[in-house]
Amino acid sequence: MPIKKKKEKKFTLIRKRVPYLFILPWIIGYLAFTLGPLAFSLVMSLFDWPIAGEAKFIGIANFTKMFTADPQFYNSLFITFKFALIFVPLNLGVALILALLITQPIKGMKFFRTIFYLPAVVSGVAVSIIWGWMFNTEYGVFNYLLSFLGLEEPSWLIDPKWAIVAIVIASAWGVGTMMLIFYTDIKSIPHDMYEAAAIDGAGVIRQFISITIPSITPTILFNVITSVIAALQQLTLVLLLTGGGPLKSTYFYGLFVYNNAFKHHELGYASANAWFMFIIIMLFTLMIFKSSSAWVFYEAEVKKEKKEKREKKKKSEVKNNEDFQKA
Repeated sequence: MPIKKKKEKKFTLIRKRVPYLFILPWIIGYLAFTLGPLAFSLVMSLFDWPIAGEAKFIGIANFTKMFTADPQFYNSLFITFKFALIFVPLNLGVALILALLITQPIKGMKFFRTIFYLPAVVSGVAVSIIWGWMFNTEYGVFNYLLSFLGLEEPSWLIDPKWAIVAIVIASAWGVGTMMLIFYTDIKSIPHDMYEAAAIDGAGVIRQFISITIPSITPTILFNVITSVIAALQQLTLVLLLTGGGPLKSTYFYGLFVYNNAFKHHELGYASANAWFMFIIIMLFTLMIFKSSSAWVFYEAEVKKEKKEKREKKKKSEVKNNEDFQKA
């Protein structure tokens, strides 16, 4: 009997440990390629660390230099925030509109879903080449179409006024993943709610405002956070389309960090830059989460609220009946 119990205990122990064995490759990869480099970059930020040569401990001198002696730091930060303010609402809007379009029961809609999602799987280098051709001042598609309308033909990638607009347009092109996330959430909304609203006389716009938007607010929250992070870390398109120009009008913070590390060979200073942006992203994420209690509605919370209202109404009716009987 004790031998049987011992075997059962051993089997139970093995069964509990097997799942960890399956996720062990991910844990090792996370420690080696994410958490390890993250911690090491924090150490590097406290050093004068050239690519070639000996590292020298300088404490917080890199952070002091960043805030007091490098005007490009503030310029890049301002450009990145300006880009994020334009990009995030545009990205969300385009993704939501496309998601609403592909939910329509129209013949051939599967083809359009594929077309709309396709840019999301194209590499950043390929996207940069395509948009570089489209924004070309001599043979670009954009200026060719604008010439037919008699409108101004901007020098998209040469004029400082238009360069950041070009980056925003090119960045908003790859909304396929966000579109699919919206699409799956919209499709999960019960159709009965729309039918009931239509019977009550609610139009399409009213249904969208009162049913669709409140139902997908958790997804909106997720997409807002991912869009903000993507906007603040933008690098590939800027590096390949404009290189930070013209006149550093698109010198984004990501490019600022990249150049400090691999062009100026200041790995310690670049690590300090990267950690500052990490803190900024964390603060923005916390702020968005903090504000979500005012505008994000979860299904469980809605059901609980409805239940409480029903119970309150029932108690009120019971009390009114008792008062009526006493009278």
